[in-house]
Amino acid sequence: MFRGMFGGRREERAHAAIIGMAAFVLLVQRCVLLAIMAILGVVLSMGLSVSSVGVVSEIGADGQPLCATTDLSAVPQSVTDEAARLAAQLFGRHGEKAGRFIDELLATHAKSQGKEVVIVFNPGGWGYGPMDMARPWGSILSGIQSLLCDFNIDSEVLVYQRSVDGFQGCCEELTEVLRGYSSKAKILASRVRFLTAHNPDLKVVIVGESTGAQIGGEAMDILSDNPQVFSIQIGPPWWYCHDDTDRTLVITDNGMAPDSFSQGDALTIIGANLAALFDESQPEDDRGTILKYLRAPGHDYWWDYPAVSSQITRFFKENVGIGNVN
Repeated sequence: MFRGMFGGRREERAHAAIIGMAAFVLLVQRCVLLAIMAILGVVLSMGLSVSSVGVVSEIGADGQPLCATTDLSAVPQSVTDEAARLAAQLFGRHGEKAGRFIDELLATHAKSQGKEVVIVFNPGGWGYGPMDMARPWGSILSGIQSLLCDFNIDSEVLVYQRSVDGFQGCCEELTEVLRGYSSKAKILASRVRFLTAHNPDLKVVIVGESTGAQIGGEAMDILSDNPQVFSIQIGPPWWYCHDDTDRTLVITDNGMAPDSFSQGDALTIIGANLAALFDESQPEDDRGTILKYLRAPGHDYWWDYPAVSSQITRFFKENVGIGNVN
């Protein structure tokens, strides 16, 4: 009897060890894949002289380009001509990209007419894909939208997909991260400057999460002399050195748990992923993830977290100048 009992325990331990080893190998494979993509991104960057144009869409439009549903016939010819000149400066002889960029500029210009505030949201991860309103960052946008509505502010909330879906888009994004978004931040800043130049009463708030916070911060640096532009950076990566100004809000703590990604707490991130791989009973949720698959405890920012919503609300009141200051 004892032999059978101890033999069963040995078999259970052996089975658990096999599962654990398989889980560890899977984690290593993911890390190796990311490293390979990073290296390829650097190699490909030698031939990527022009970044993606990017796509702007309205919140809740499932990523459909704004220019596909916007009537551009009312845009003055002088504005169209200026958009063409800006596109030529950024994309040169890349006619297709320049053409798409012109349509993007004119569509956002048309949609911003009569608005008091335009929100430009930069997603994290690879920087593409429509906004999932059921995830943390969707709740942030919904919260901001409701906040502006409560203040009776006529606003437009836009999602900026700075990358294309696919392997090349991922490599380009990794390259831009290594370069500090030198190209994409310039394109984003040009979009925003174009908006404010043709609407002196408009306020633009660049909101970014995770790596999206980095590109938002870099664009804000370019627009530092533009008093119409503000920035909210939520959960920026640990390697990004952000600047604190009266027109910038940086949130690196959700008030519930330390953000392991913003603080560069590699041990916590590794431990969380190993625990998740060994315990198949753990539910998949959005309570702190990077690149959709890797867990990063504390890297989740929901509007219903008091520390998150209160900071954003106060920033809009006291810094952006929207609503009554209490």
